[in-house]
Amino acid sequence: MTEGTLPALATEHPAATTLRRLLAMPQAALGVVVIVLTVLAALLAPWIVPVDPEEMDFDNLLSGISAEHWLGSDQMGRDTLARLIVGAQVALMVSIGAVGLGVALGVPLGLASVHFRGFVDDVIMRVMDALVVFPSLLIAVGLAAAMGGSLVTVIVAIGLANVPWMARVVRSQGLTVRELDYVAAAQAGGMSNVRIIVRHILPNSVAPVIVQATLGMGYAVLTEAALGFIGVGIQPPTPTWGNMLQQAFPMLDQQPLLSVVPGLAIFLLVLAFNFVGDALRDILDPRLKGVVGA
Repeated sequence: MTEGTLPALATEHPAATTLRRLLAMPQAALGVVVIVLTVLAALLAPWIVPVDPEEMDFDNLLSGISAEHWLGSDQMGRDTLARLIVGAQVALMVSIGAVGLGVALGVPLGLASVHFRGFVDDVIMRVMDALVVFPSLLIAVGLAAAMGGSLVTVIVAIGLANVPWMARVVRSQGLTVRELDYVAAAQAGGMSNVRIIVRHILPNSVAPVIVQATLGMGYAVLTEAALGFIGVGIQPPTPTWGNMLQQAFPMLDQQPLLSVVPGLAIFLLVLAFNFVGDALRDILDPRLKGVVGA
């Protein structure tokens, strides 16, 4: 091996290594492509949306694919492509916001369980167990119905449903790390529990949190669509994939394209997040290290 190749191998950033291994997996690479295209569409919406998503074209009601409406129009003549792209913005904002809220609340609760143990651990985990017993969608529906249908409400409702899973992941990882030899050495050396959590337990919990967060984003997209479909999510006139499906459902026999377009968008984005999450779990989970090829 030449001298020039040594630094390249030795200095590759862990994130670059993870990305390289991720893109080496066909399913994960497909997921990354779908997510990147969705993000680009959402970010570039002001420049690529063909018309106002609420503009009505009464000369082209329930039109199919045409030069004026590339993905057709709905029963009020609104452009499906424009509404789909704006709906992508909502889906991404909900997924990022809900998962961010779940991490912000769940990670500290999981670390508190590891740190305090005993009574505090029992109380926190029993509350988390009680929340897990109820279906997450049911919790989100109840909160959204009680607080009203808005973007913030949907983010809070889905985010709170994510908290127990984040807390349980961090606590499980923390309990494992706490029993390792170097943690025992740190305790014997007089290091406080808080410093042990910050320096040892939290860094070792990042990988499973990333995996859970990626999978949680797919769940958030699906839940937001379900809330919109049953009418308790973000309310019109804001277009979302869920309320697009709701409004298209009565027109299924007349213009099935109205249901196919948002349904396919939901399916592909959720599948993409699941592909990436599964691949990250294989790459980052220490118990599976060596199973996935570099």
